[in-house]
Amino acid sequence: MTEPTFRRATADDVPALHALVHGAYRGDSARRGWTHEADLLEGSRIDLPTLEAIVADPAQVVLLAERDGRLLGCVQVTDRGRGLAYLGMLTVDPVLQGGGLGRSLIAAAETAARDRLGARTMEMTVIVQRTELIDWYARRGYLPTGERRPFPATDPRFGLPKRDDLAFVVLARNLT
Repeated sequence: MTEPTFRRATADDVPALHALVHGAYRGDSARRGWTHEADLLEGSRIDLPTLEAIVADPAQVVLLAERDGRLLGCVQVTDRGRGLAYLGMLTVDPVLQGGGLGRSLIAAAETAARDRLGARTMEMTVIVQRTELIDWYARRGYLPTGERRPFPATDPRFGLPKRDDLAFVVLARNLT
């Protein structure tokens, strides 16, 4: 099997990217993988206008992982300024999870953050209840900062909570 290739997403990629992200995080299709949020949230993971805006924003990059023209995964990197980048929307097709693609996407995101944005630190947020995922990120060097951020529970663009205690833990890693 050939190695995946990585490239920056364009506006033409948004429909397939939207389907990948939603299918990996929400609904029954997401349950094929271990990183889903289907037990915590329902509805959309991200809406099309928001995804289109992210792809068009010069302060952000969405990297796609592909093999033989098939979209396998993605990751978003956002320039937060002052040497800080944000890693978001890490997505791997649920049937491919556990095969190392997530680690490869993180490495590509870190390279983009350092080389394109001059970032020295990468941060991310993970829903507090996702302890298995937080542990996975910790094994990749992303450690809790002690900061928590509220979940946008009243904004249906990001999903409809199935419980009222959702919040984000902030994880960070030094890139230098």
